[in-house]
Amino acid sequence: MKPVFIQLQCLPGKTYEVADALYELEIASELYSTSGEYDLLMKLYIDPEQDEDIGRLINDRISAIPGIVRTLTTLTFKAF
Repeated sequence: MKPVFIQLQCLPGKTYEVADALYELEIASELYSTSGEYDLLMKLYIDPEQDEDIGRLINDRISAIPGIVRTLTTLTFKAF
């Protein structure tokens, strides 16, 4: 399994609603509130052998959540 990190920028006052909606999707391994430009940091795992389309997952399921303004995705390659 490969970890993927997604930072989410939310509309003011919508962070908790977005976090609840993300947990309802049951795809987040970990979800954190963060400071700075983004409000949430989500860690999820994709199975490279399943050929999951992370772009489609983000576009169709995550970005479709009301209250999300912007996402920033970081793909991982190797753990040290």
